[in-house]
Amino acid sequence: MTWHVSEEDLRAYARAELAAPLLWSADTHLAACAHCRAVLAEVSGPVDAGWERLDAELDAPRPGLLEGLLVRAGVADHTARLLAATPVLRRSWLASVVFLLVTTVGVVHSAGSPTLFLALAPLLPLAGVALSYGPALDPTYEMAVVAPVHGFKLLMIRTLAVLTAGLGLNGLATLALPGYGLRALAWLLPALALTATGLALTPRLGPVLAPSLVAGAWVALIAAADASGDAPLIPFTAAGQATAAAVAALAAGLLCLVRDRFDVFPRSAAV
Repeated sequence: MTWHVSEEDLRAYARAELAAPLLWSADTHLAACAHCRAVLAEVSGPVDAGWERLDAELDAPRPGLLEGLLVRAGVADHTARLLAATPVLRRSWLASVVFLLVTTVGVVHSAGSPTLFLALAPLLPLAGVALSYGPALDPTYEMAVVAPVHGFKLLMIRTLAVLTAGLGLNGLATLALPGYGLRALAWLLPALALTATGLALTPRLGPVLAPSLVAGAWVALIAAADASGDAPLIPFTAAGQATAAAVAALAAGLLCLVRDRFDVFPRSAAV
C-alpha cells in the first residue's frame, strides 16, 4: 500500500463531509486497508456518541397533548407525565361519563324529577378518584412509586384533576336542568363528602374496598330515603346538605392526619 488516507480526510469522511473525488478514493481504499479502517474507528468516536444521542432522542416517548399543555403551564415534567397517565382522564372514560350523564338527564326530563341525577352525580367523582390511584387499578402505579413525588401529593394532584373533570361534566349536565334551579346543584356537597370519605378510608381499607363501601352506603341511604316517601329526599334537604358539608370537613381532616400512609397500602389492596 503506497499511500493512506490522511487523518483529516478520515475525520471528514466520518462526518460525511468528504467531497468527491476524495470520497470515492477513500471508499475504495478503506475496503482494502485495515490500517485506515482502524484509524477511522478511532477518529469516529465522537460521531458514534452523536448517533447514540440521536437514537436516544428518537426513541424517547413523545408527550401527549395533555402532558404538553401541563409542561407549558409550568408543571414539572415528571409530574405532568404522572398526571397525564391518570387512567380516568382517558377519552374512553370521559366519553362513558358523558354518555351516562346525558342518559340520566334524559330520564330526569321524562320522569319530571331530578332524584336520579342527584343520586348518581355524587358517585362519578368518587369512582374517578378510586380509579386514579392504587396498585389494583392504576396501570402506571409502578412508575408512580419510583417517581420523586410523595404518594399523598400524587394522590392530591390526580384527585384535583379528576374532580375538575368530573365536577365540570356534572356541572354541564346540571345546566341541562334549568327548571330545577338551585335544587339541581344539591349533588355537589354529597359528592365532596363521598370523595373525601373514600380517600380518608383508603389507607386502612385499600383503594378498592374503601370507595366501594362508601358508594354502597350512599346507595343504601338513597334507597332508604326513597322508601320513606319524602320529597325531596333527606340528603338533598337543608339538613342533609349541612350533614354532607360536615362529613366532608371531618373526612378532609382525617385525610390530613393519615397522609403519610399513602405510600404503603394493605396487601389485600394489591389483588
